[in-house]
Amino acid sequence: MSNQVIVFGGSGFLGSHVADSLSDGGHNVTIFDQRPSPYLRSSQAMIVGDILNTNQVRTAMEGQDVVYNFAGLADLDRAADKPLETVSKNIVGTVNLLDAAVEFKVKRFVYASTIYVYSRLGGFYRCSKQATELFIEEYNNCYELEFTVLRYGSLYGPRANEGNGIRRFLYQGLTESEITYPGTGDEVREYVNVKDAARLSVDILAPKYKNQHIVITGHNSMKSREMLEMIQEILNQKVLLKFSKTTNNFHYTLTPYSFTPKIGSKLISNIYTDMGQGLLECLQEISNDIGQAKK
Repeated sequence: MSNQVIVFGGSGFLGSHVADSLSDGGHNVTIFDQRPSPYLRSSQAMIVGDILNTNQVRTAMEGQDVVYNFAGLADLDRAADKPLETVSKNIVGTVNLLDAAVEFKVKRFVYASTIYVYSRLGGFYRCSKQATELFIEEYNNCYELEFTVLRYGSLYGPRANEGNGIRRFLYQGLTESEITYPGTGDEVREYVNVKDAARLSVDILAPKYKNQHIVITGHNSMKSREMLEMIQEILNQKVLLKFSKTTNNFHYTLTPYSFTPKIGSKLISNIYTDMGQGLLECLQEISNDIGQAKK
């Protein structure tokens, strides 16, 4: 069934891929973001605006069946020393969207959260996501606004910026033959390719995922050291790995699961991108970007 879908934050890394997957699924997609999407398809509409602007949000929300919210501050490290900005963009901005969604009788509100809601780590970023999930649940209780909360793990893939860890490591290895990792290398992650995550983010529109909390991570656990050694092997050149040997107080080491506000069901696909193939695609994109910059 085709829906009118608006993707707030749809110009960014994950949001743009979800917008593409929605279009591939036959939905009519509008992207709302502070900057025009460089990935906008001819079939997609674009609205440049701010989720903190009530009038812009209300105008954009009218006539929409489904809302995806990827807007806000998504960088955990940046949020660490910007609590007011984090609250404003991640909590107040989302509540602004929730109000408009209720007013215009949206069928489903899909929210991009994080697996850090299970943790005592993650600083102000985690706090903002936990609080926003509670607001979403309360809007469901008070106004029967149906929702799906998506808790994403460690994403990588094309269109990532320098804030994405794997892209940063690939760029360092390719251009400097040296990768500096802020940790011991024993940190465990379940890396998930952004294209796989995007497909699953559309699959959750099925009725069985209504009012559910869904975890979207990769298939297999991998130590960060193993991921970096894979990059070494793919680059086929001598790449020096440097580890800080210190523990990061904001990022988890082995598992984020130290606090559980709501149990989430893990959703994985039988068809997924092999990690090595995914890294190769990222490297090709980085190489192309470097080539364009030199022209």
